[in-house]
Amino acid sequence: MPPIPQLVAFDLDDTLAPSKSPLEPRMRAVFARLLDRTTVAVISGGNFEQFESQLLRSLGRLPEAALERLHLLPTCGTRYERRSGGAWRTVYREELAPEERDAALAALREEARRLGLWEADPWGEILEDRGSQVTFSALGQRAPVAVKQGWDPDGAKKNALRAAVQDRLPALEVRSGGSTSVDITRRGIDKAYGMRKLETHTGIALSEMLFVGDRLDPDGNDYPVRALGVPCRAVTGWEDTADFLEELLAP
Repeated sequence: MPPIPQLVAFDLDDTLAPSKSPLEPRMRAVFARLLDRTTVAVISGGNFEQFESQLLRSLGRLPEAALERLHLLPTCGTRYERRSGGAWRTVYREELAPEERDAALAALREEARRLGLWEADPWGEILEDRGSQVTFSALGQRAPVAVKQGWDPDGAKKNALRAAVQDRLPALEVRSGGSTSVDITRRGIDKAYGMRKLETHTGIALSEMLFVGDRLDPDGNDYPVRALGVPCRAVTGWEDTADFLEELLAP
């Protein structure tokens, strides 16, 4: 196994944890061990509140020195939070303008209905305004993991919706997100943008980083990181990530 990279960045859903679920105990333990050894970043489509519930509460009370090595980039890198003085502080937040947000919400609603993808009885809200990102969750924000995994196993539904909405919103970025989601941000503001910001704020070269994600395919929202040339490790779920990290950290 090669040396531990100077910075290891992760997707969250289906890479560190099941979709919208807390870290499992095994992942919690190996993630904390990694933080003892190197700088760590998490960059994912969820909002900061989702990062708090899935990641930070799962990690429990870590030393401040460890937390200061943790960089959080919610909403696909459109926002960047760093630990300083015992609190999380915003480095930047690339907000959508009101007219961009309204156009994104309308396009997602109308195209999903046209394509027969608008759920009549969802688990929570289908559309969410995350400030710097608008997100469509086909089955609702609180849909069970097993149901979400069975909704679009080959990605055809999400890709059809993404393409239709992108045609309507050429000035914005439209990408497939998690198992049932499509995300919209300002043009050029994606996970590659977040990785470049990490390079700027940490002084660590992209070539010295490693990105771990489950959607590194050309249609996935992790793909911009691979296209940027950052070394990547593709995984198939949190268990695969835990296997990799345990091997990486082995004596």
